[in-house]
Amino acid sequence: MLEGSCPYASFSDAMSFDPADSQIYVVLVHYHELGLKGRNRPTFERQLISNINKTLKESEFEAKVERISGRILVFPRNYEKGLAMFELLKKVPGVARVSLGEKVSRTLEGLNQGALRVLELSEPFNSFKVAARRANTNFYLDSMMLNREIGAYLVQHTEDKTVKMTNPDVTVHVEVIKNQSYVYAFSKPAVGGLPVGTAGKLVCLLSSGLDSPVAAWQMIRRGASVTGLHFSGAPQTADSSSHLVREIATAMQPYGGFTDIHCLHFGNYQRAIALVVPEKLRIIFYRRLMYATACELAGRIGAKGIVTGESLGQVASQTIDNILAVDAVATLPVLRPLIGTDKKDIITQAEDLGTFAISTRSTDDCCTLFMPRSPETHAKLQEVEELWQTLPHAQWVEELLSG
Repeated sequence: MLEGSCPYASFSDAMSFDPADSQIYVVLVHYHELGLKGRNRPTFERQLISNINKTLKESEFEAKVERISGRILVFPRNYEKGLAMFELLKKVPGVARVSLGEKVSRTLEGLNQGALRVLELSEPFNSFKVAARRANTNFYLDSMMLNREIGAYLVQHTEDKTVKMTNPDVTVHVEVIKNQSYVYAFSKPAVGGLPVGTAGKLVCLLSSGLDSPVAAWQMIRRGASVTGLHFSGAPQTADSSSHLVREIATAMQPYGGFTDIHCLHFGNYQRAIALVVPEKLRIIFYRRLMYATACELAGRIGAKGIVTGESLGQVASQTIDNILAVDAVATLPVLRPLIGTDKKDIITQAEDLGTFAISTRSTDDCCTLFMPRSPETHAKLQEVEELWQTLPHAQWVEELLSG
């Protein structure tokens, strides 16, 4: 069995496992980027611990959480709950890897027996190796000696298994840290990034399509708290897109999710724009009103920027000239994490995120309302600005947010 695969044929097999009550199971949360933060590192670690506690509480898990050097430890009540927490914590931004194992006594006997137990849980496998790390020099065996002693013990107590130093089926990790010791063989990569809440607040222009949820996720993964702002075509269309957006938000909740979702009825304002703005420029003016509204909302909630799911050249509104014409109305930075991303890569990320199936449902929304037959791809900023000043845009922004 390859490292990182579940030591059971199915989750139901894991749930039927009845471990001894005396064993102390532990989920080890590893992080990488946080460790590079220097003097700010404790702040990031405290935020990650807070997010882990919140995630566990929302899923109605009770567990002790504590921090040691370079690790966060979560102690489940039993092995079954440990497996469930393992899957949950893989999705928490800031977590680089999650491992499930045991806390054992800081003796060679305790390390040997614990290593054997986690190795046996990894069946079926043919080869293994031991990767020991002594992080505190007051233990009498160094890392190389631990590898040799524990490896010899495992060879003696397993049949038909071989030690393989390169690409083994299972790697038994042993960590001796200060007054504590841990062993584990079940380990998987997590989402990485930074803890949500460490990079300030943002407002994301959130549609029910593929791109904007992925863009929001990219910012959440970088530690931002993101509020979603959705513009529905209602009352000119059905309000079904708002329901899809809320489904998307629910799907993203395990990953940190949105702090809030605001759904605004935009259809009447699109109609008003369509009556007075040249057809080819409609999209530019729809988006300018969206950006102005997003910036005003951001100011009210203390956000420092807005996020969009635009990818350069993907549609007519996403050319350099049109982006310039729209950005001119923004009073805050506009972040476009997908600007150079291929559509195939966005689809892959949406599938991983769990939003793809929701975003590909057919629905009426503002993106298809009063659309021009031949939209402008190279808008002239001066022309756009002059026409913009003839519109009651400030009044429209206030009406949108008050509704």
